Amino acid sequence: SCPVYSKVAPAAVEETDSRMPKKEPVAEIFESVSDGLKQLYRSKIRPIEEAYKFGEFYSPYMNDSDFDAKPMVLLLGQYSVGKTSFIKYLLGRDFPGAHIGPEPTTDRFIAVMHGQEDKTTPGNALAVSANMPFRGLEMFGNGFLSKFQGAQLDSPLLHHVTLIDTPGVLSGEKQRIGRTYSFTEVCAWFASRADVILLLFDAHKLDISDEFKEAIEALKGHDDKIRVVLNKADAVDSQKLLRIYGALMWSLGKVIKTPECMRVYIGSFWDQPLRGSEWSRQLFEMEMRDLLTDLKNVPKNAAVRKVNELVKRVRLAKAHAYIVGHLKKEMPSYFGAQKAQAKLLANIEEHFLKVHRAHSLPVGDFPDVAKFRAVMEGHDLTKFPKLDTKAIAAMEHVLAHEIPKLMAQFPQEGTVSHSNSAVGSALTHVEAHVRSTTPPPQQIAYAPPPPPQQQQQPPPPPQGSSEQVGSNPYGAAPPPAVAWSVLPEDKARYDEVFSTLAPAGGKASGQTVRPILERSQLPVDVLRQVWNLSDIDRDGALDADEFAVAMHLTRECTAGRSLPATLPADVCPPSKRHLLPS
Repeated sequence: SCPVYSKVAPAAVEETDSRMPKKEPVAEIFESVSDGLKQLYRSKIRPIEEAYKFGEFYSPYMNDSDFDAKPMVLLLGQYSVGKTSFIKYLLGRDFPGAHIGPEPTTDRFIAVMHGQEDKTTPGNALAVSANMPFRGLEMFGNGFLSKFQGAQLDSPLLHHVTLIDTPGVLSGEKQRIGRTYSFTEVCAWFASRADVILLLFDAHKLDISDEFKEAIEALKGHDDKIRVVLNKADAVDSQKLLRIYGALMWSLGKVIKTPECMRVYIGSFWDQPLRGSEWSRQLFEMEMRDLLTDLKNVPKNAAVRKVNELVKRVRLAKAHAYIVGHLKKEMPSYFGAQKAQAKLLANIEEHFLKVHRAHSLPVGDFPDVAKFRAVMEGHDLTKFPKLDTKAIAAMEHVLAHEIPKLMAQFPQEGTVSHSNSAVGSALTHVEAHVRSTTPPPQQIAYAPPPPPQQQQQPPPPPQGSSEQVGSNPYGAAPPPAVAWSVLPEDKARYDEVFSTLAPAGGKASGQTVRPILERSQLPVDVLRQVWNLSDIDRDGALDADEFAVAMHLTRECTAGRSLPATLPADVCPPSKRHLLPS
């Protein structure tokens, strides 16, 4: 791949002596996107994180191995839903430490990685290995590391991805005993580093236990990575499958609180032939093929995801530094520090609002209030440094200049020939299993509709008639323009909120808008309908006018009014009314 050259930010160049001649900025050579991200994080981001103890409030500090790691696929699900069988299905063979059965067999987290020979590595050894991306797991102690191991084998697919097998999520009293670590916190750690998260469900067991619910809720903020797999679907007939699919979507709607529907793949992911009717088999083959296509794109999108995760982390670190700097400034110089800190934390929401207004920070970059307060109570605010404006400027320079230069290298690292073809050859055995051998059913042939009857045209007006040119002056007048029900003062206020979401290309995604809509405390089903009515052009994002519609509808619902079945013309912004059905 071609190296990327970028000049060092002027703010990062230190003047050691005013008498010495100033040196010209030296170009940094990045051999890859990962190498560039490592350099930027190590030199300009991590020092700020360490100064303001960012790692204790969010995820641990990153190491070089985190950037060099292969893409990761995390599998989650209750016991006996087929997680280990799914990995065996992808690899085409067993892996060391795999146990398959109807009872809870996998009792540990297993990182399935590439190696020259089959072997297992204990969790403590993986956590201290410099070339493994598991250093951050040391924070969970021996209670977890004794239940974590690596499985290495020579498989073509593992040249490109790492698969994480997890213990089956338990239910009832079983989930409260036997765990020597926090299952949800470990899942959150892996989710933050995974490229794809597969939630597996058994067609015969759709209940979501308390522990599984907590694990899914711990995935908040990573909704774009989640794929839902309804496994063992060929064990039921077509009528039951439709009912099971509806029940699964109903259950997920109570746990995954997003306005959008989750993508669900239906199939039977093991090495046995598919059962069921011809219609069912063709459905399963198409669904399984779609999932394989999704997995093929994981290495291709790895560089983009690493950049995306670092940008997200930098934005959080910048907001964290502003918050801590503000709280530090509010502390007294000499006496009463303990009481002052307790008072600040008691009114932390008010101070978050002050920081938001003073620095125009997006609402989505602020931490969870309860979690921030709980962690900060264990620290002394007087020992934090003051706000370092130069360091903040260096972080903003990384976001505005350094990372966009790295994005130019994506075409070299994400080409189809390099990534998709390699992974596709590693999944040849799987594609052969899902390849349909029977032609699709012939479509019913309908007779062509009769030609429309020619309407008799009125005779043309005589020559010289005033009706020959122009339209009938006594014809029907065009309908008057309907005033927009969103008042101008409300629209101005909604635009101000919309600008804080940092819209990309004038659009805000569902993930960005969701925290704003959830402040209304409306049920998820209502918010889903609000989103469907507001996304008028059906592009999965909201512009400023559509966001105003969403805020208006939310306000109407909180006032006790019901939502309309379709968007009325007076609620639709004038710029979108041409999209409404006539």
